[in-house]
Amino acid sequence: MRNQILAALSIGLLCAFSAQAQQATENAAATYDTPAGPLTVHTGQPAPHQFGPPPAFDQLSHGKGYITAADAESYGLLANDFIHADSNRDGRVSQAEYNRWASSR
Repeated sequence: MRNQILAALSIGLLCAFSAQAQQATENAAATYDTPAGPLTVHTGQPAPHQFGPPPAFDQLSHGKGYITAADAESYGLLANDFIHADSNRDGRVSQAEYNRWASSR
């Protein structure tokens, strides 16, 4: 009997939360009364990371003439897009590939 009550209470809370979550705006909070005390649920997305303009090719390549995946780690956007920037799939981003990638940003 106790398990049925807890299950019904849980379902009720989930339904109430779902209804409020659909109406929630960014960084909203809702508080629910539960047998264990108030429960506050915060919703929302963190602010996106702000990146500046792409650095110069020479800064990332360290004078090698190409950028490796390890070199790209110093600029998060390139690290994330490395396989797309490396259009010939040789494991390196040439200056032409980098310029093409940077202009598409």
